[in-house]
Amino acid sequence: SPHFTVIPLALKNPNFELRTNSIVLKINLDSTRKKAVSVSYLDARGREFEQPADLIILSAYALGNVNLLLQSGIGVPYDPATGKGVVGRNYAYQCGGGATAFFDKKTILNRFMGAGALGTCMDDFNGDNYDFVKAGYIGGGGISCSNSGARPIQSHPTPHGTPRWGSDWKKAVVDNYDHAANVGNQGAVMAYRQNYLSLDPTYTDIFGRPLMRMTFDFQDNEIKQMNGQADICVKIAKEMGAIRVDRSIPPVPYSIVPYQSTHNTGGAVFGADPTTSVLNKHLQVWDVPNVFVTGACVFPQNAGKNPTGPVGALAYWAADAIKNYLKNPGPLVPS
Repeated sequence: SPHFTVIPLALKNPNFELRTNSIVLKINLDSTRKKAVSVSYLDARGREFEQPADLIILSAYALGNVNLLLQSGIGVPYDPATGKGVVGRNYAYQCGGGATAFFDKKTILNRFMGAGALGTCMDDFNGDNYDFVKAGYIGGGGISCSNSGARPIQSHPTPHGTPRWGSDWKKAVVDNYDHAANVGNQGAVMAYRQNYLSLDPTYTDIFGRPLMRMTFDFQDNEIKQMNGQADICVKIAKEMGAIRVDRSIPPVPYSIVPYQSTHNTGGAVFGADPTTSVLNKHLQVWDVPNVFVTGACVFPQNAGKNPTGPVGALAYWAADAIKNYLKNPGPLVPS
């Protein structure tokens, strides 16, 4: 985590200051709308400040970066009706689903043990490792068994059809807690014209700004993928010796209510064409060259793996480009 690696090193530099418990409201532009001049932010007491800046880097969470661009009027907001505009375009999520394997009482899994990233993942059905033409969908996903430490309050796998509460539910939790395992799919989601991020015309946040709105649903390709990958997970679970296997996929149409994933991508993608991307290949905003953007919002699709590694790599890539920018401020790629 940068909190324990990058920031402590940065704090050792005399020209670095970290202002915690603050929230950025918007980036302010000059009269030409081609140059950012400052950032407006609130501190923990609700006082608003304006911080002048020659260079601004948006390094919030993916959705936060897109929200700041929209709130600041940087880039043209995407319009799904015309297909024009770039900010909010290419939003993508992740596909889930899989199988829960239930074993006999002799099979003890010690599910209370675990670590943050303990598990096994295979890419046999991810990307171009598999012939998805026969399957009828593209993208695929990683299939994994993991154990991050099944906390009893949080994790209580029960067979489909078990009552949601009461004595029968309690008995099922006790009977299955240490005899159940999940085989899960984490699949790719393609970008579609109708999936995008925008500012809500009605609702506002606590600061009076329009809320950012997510318009999203799984499309036919993703529905086929979730079902196809879930079938593979069921086969694996049966080969593991399960006495019962329950298959599941996320709700269709999409529902935000059951937790599925926090790996959102897109909305401020990088590319070679200013009419289809917010950023150039150096993660520099086409329209406002002294603003750079990092994070998973720069990806045009969401692959069958978490974007964490490439996010870090692209941050180094952008940092290297910024060193060149500082020598000669201006667009690093002609638009």
